[in-house]
Amino acid sequence: MDPFDAGAGSILRQPKAVWATAGASVVAFMGIGLVDPILPSIAQGLDATAGQVSLLFTSYFLITAFAMLLTGFVSSRIGGRRTLLLGLALVVVFAALAGTSGSVGELVGFRAGWGLGNALFVSTALAVIVGAAAGGSAAAILLYESALGLGMACGPLLGALLGNASWRYPFFGTAFLMAVGVLCITAFLKEQPKPARRISVLDPLRALGHGGLASAAASAFFYNYTFFTVLAFTPFVLDMTPYKSGAVFFAWGVLLAVFSVLVAPRLQERFGSLKVLGGSLVLLAADVLALGYGDHTTAVVCTIASGAFIGVNNTVYTELALGVSDAPRPVASAGYNFVRWFAAAAAPYFAPKIEEWTDGHVPFVVAAVTAVLGAVVVVVRRKALTHEAGELEPKHATEDGVTVFAG
Repeated sequence: MDPFDAGAGSILRQPKAVWATAGASVVAFMGIGLVDPILPSIAQGLDATAGQVSLLFTSYFLITAFAMLLTGFVSSRIGGRRTLLLGLALVVVFAALAGTSGSVGELVGFRAGWGLGNALFVSTALAVIVGAAAGGSAAAILLYESALGLGMACGPLLGALLGNASWRYPFFGTAFLMAVGVLCITAFLKEQPKPARRISVLDPLRALGHGGLASAAASAFFYNYTFFTVLAFTPFVLDMTPYKSGAVFFAWGVLLAVFSVLVAPRLQERFGSLKVLGGSLVLLAADVLALGYGDHTTAVVCTIASGAFIGVNNTVYTELALGVSDAPRPVASAGYNFVRWFAAAAAPYFAPKIEEWTDGHVPFVVAAVTAVLGAVVVVVRRKALTHEAGELEPKHATEDGVTVFAG
């Protein structure tokens, strides 16, 4: 059955609560790439270096990593609806404050608060969508993945459209859209059942004692370094106007969405998840090398093309993290995300530093090496990773708490 068909099992026939949560999810994921087209403008407006501005990603994802140990703890006690509203409220406040920043230090600090709010929201959104959706969990998960892809595609576009007038406007725009999300969830989403067992802060760390989950997290750590080198450092290499940079990353996001939702499942069905993941990581490494050593046109093409490999990787890693261990999915994915988001925090900081110490090519060499290292982990630990998520029923998907944030 086509999940987009208008019949009873379609993702298009959902309660208002599902659409409200999915719509807010789009905006939440938009916040990741929102600053991409305006990074050079922020640097110019606040008289900051590329390395300083890249800390917008570092502070955001460093807080997100630590928040993964807390979100399950919070949502298993106050419920999914209240966790969503708390996360959205924090994003509204800190996104608005980011727009008023008078220095790059203030902006980095406000992005950290934004990261905490976003972690609370996106870590709970899939569980809420699955719990409230019609047509089964498969349609709900596909709707969530579609929201993720749409948000990743539209974030740079919104950043470019609003940022062309002022780098401050995208932050105010995000605050406004998230405020609308607060109203929609307040009006349409009822409180979700709390899980039978409360989640402790240490449960995600204990879950990493499983060899398969630890292997998936280690591989994803290396992959995320590559991913966020592309996302956070490439805008300075392209050195384009906000409109042009936004168009590049919009096309990148469209490929990410299409390959994540439509292409990756078909490749997995034909070749198997681990072969697809290993091959995609190697191709991503080659693409990043070409991006770093090619001319400007090549860099643009390779930036856009990387979205295809990133989309495939996101989907496979999500399924591995959700199904490779016997731990409840909220707990397993919290531990997995705790590990991998440290790389998302590290890449934006180290890429400009490496450029300062060497030249503009070497950050991409490092990113290519980390992608290959991710593939090596998959190959070496393939036996531990053979219990793939695609073979399992989503038995824990409706539990409140942390779920995989596949951005």
